[in-house]
Amino acid sequence: MNRSKATPYVFLAPAVILFLLFTAYPIAASIVLSFQKFEGGSYVFTGFDNYIRLIHDSIFQTALVNTFIIFILQVPFMLLLSMILANVLNSQLLRLKGFFRVSFFLPAVTSLVAYSLLFSVLLQDNGLINELITNLGMAAIPWLTDGTWAKISIVLAMTWRWTGYNMIIYLAALQNIPHEMYEAAKMDGAGKIRQFFSITIPSLKPVILFTGILSTIGTLQLFDEPFNLTGGGPANSTMTLGLYIYENGFEYFDFNYASAVAYVVVMLVAVLSIIQFKVTGDK
Repeated sequence: MNRSKATPYVFLAPAVILFLLFTAYPIAASIVLSFQKFEGGSYVFTGFDNYIRLIHDSIFQTALVNTFIIFILQVPFMLLLSMILANVLNSQLLRLKGFFRVSFFLPAVTSLVAYSLLFSVLLQDNGLINELITNLGMAAIPWLTDGTWAKISIVLAMTWRWTGYNMIIYLAALQNIPHEMYEAAKMDGAGKIRQFFSITIPSLKPVILFTGILSTIGTLQLFDEPFNLTGGGPANSTMTLGLYIYENGFEYFDFNYASAVAYVVVMLVAVLSIIQFKVTGDK
């Protein structure tokens, strides 16, 4: 009897041990690091000095503003585009649905580094996109050398990669909405637009919240695109919080300050997630 009671714990033990070693311990250690400073060959407790330093750090403030600009530009546009594509691909009139679904979802399974490098080649001053633009008689666009256009380049790259991913989530949710609801609305005289806002949107509200929170977390942790496309430039115009954490931790080896920045990101994610819950009416 005792052996049978202990059996589940034996099977759970490897997963619990790995979780404690590689998840719980790093989280606790990084929290402690954020309140310390490396001096004289050892870590010294300094209280909130690292967090106070953030207030006066102009690069951190620039990274914070850049991250929120990209967040505001990219996330709503991407989620709206994903929902529109999902509605189109859910239509009974569309043929070759499988082909279009795979085509739109394919960018989501490509390597982050590979697709970032692909966009860096396409968006060079003498790249393919500028070649096409100049052939149409327009001036070339400084995609990666101008601060504003560099942000737009990152937004375009992220939208290309993640739209299909969110589209599949919306498509799965749309297929669970009873078709009879649309037929009843049609009989009552509701058009396609009224059906979309009165049936589709309310039915997708939990899924919209889910994709919104995932996209928020991903954008606040944004690293691959600015690192590979622009390196945070020009003049820190694409420096993000994720890239700033990397630079402090793995270029300057200031892990204490990097940990403080990381937990500011955690707090921002928590606040934005709570706001999204409140906006959607979920408790």
